[in-house]
Amino acid sequence: MGLDLSDILVIGISSRALFDLEDSNDLFMKEGLDAYRAHQFENEKKILEKGTAFALVEALLHLNELSGKKLVEVIVMSRNSPDTGLRVFNTISHYGLDISRAAFSGGTPLSPYLKAFDVDLFLSKSDEDVQAAVDSGVAAAALYAPPIGQSIETDKIRIAFDADAVIFSEESEHIYKTKGLEAFLAHEKANVNTPMKEGPFAKLLMTLSFLQQHFPKGESPVRIAIVTARNSPAHERVVQTLRTWGVTVDEAFFLGGLNKDEVLSAFNAHIFFDDQDLHLQSASKKVPSAKVPYKSGSPLNNG
Repeated sequence: MGLDLSDILVIGISSRALFDLEDSNDLFMKEGLDAYRAHQFENEKKILEKGTAFALVEALLHLNELSGKKLVEVIVMSRNSPDTGLRVFNTISHYGLDISRAAFSGGTPLSPYLKAFDVDLFLSKSDEDVQAAVDSGVAAAALYAPPIGQSIETDKIRIAFDADAVIFSEESEHIYKTKGLEAFLAHEKANVNTPMKEGPFAKLLMTLSFLQQHFPKGESPVRIAIVTARNSPAHERVVQTLRTWGVTVDEAFFLGGLNKDEVLSAFNAHIFFDDQDLHLQSASKKVPSAKVPYKSGSPLNNG
């Protein structure tokens, strides 16, 4: 009988998200596959530097040690060929990461394999791969370059989410973008007791909330925050929806248009998920950040 990953948080991550492969990627874009392969062969024993999602992955895997059970599985998913992937596994071994599974697709799209591996979250630096994942119904985000100088704990993990079009559906955000603030506030007031529909990262939020229950109350190393541009009175529907879902977040910040970067820096997030470059460009300079794209055909793509 094969291993059942259905009760485990499964993270699919590209090699370029986990490690710094930007020089190699630039070489591939400029000189092609043969030059890229030759470079990887020549540097097979050379350890790669840490990438944007390294601290997140390290902390997630540490949850297995802290809990004494398998809570998280990380799978490297790359368009590389298996032979060029040796450098990645040499680096994984060097850093002592408990990663033993990988999918090297040899240049073909990765999205068909995400559900085959029961992936709950896919992280990549390829906009194309992330968009394909989102369109196939998998929670996915495209990583920005890592911040400089952030110091993150391994024994704790802090994950921050935007609200609309990330945790919740894009319905309310679409009203705001097309009809303005007054229409948005009127809609939220009229529907305050109507739970919002689940967004692309709702399942991930629920899974993280479930992971918290594996630790004694008040001692969970997992800390969750919502950092949203909503403010009063639009905050109430967020709280009511989370109650309906049976999810409790540790911190919530209703900023009403204030910049998110300083709050995220104070929270010291291992990663922040948002759907708007406006917020991510500044946030990514403080904490690891990732963009959650809309599905192809979404009205927000043109909004």
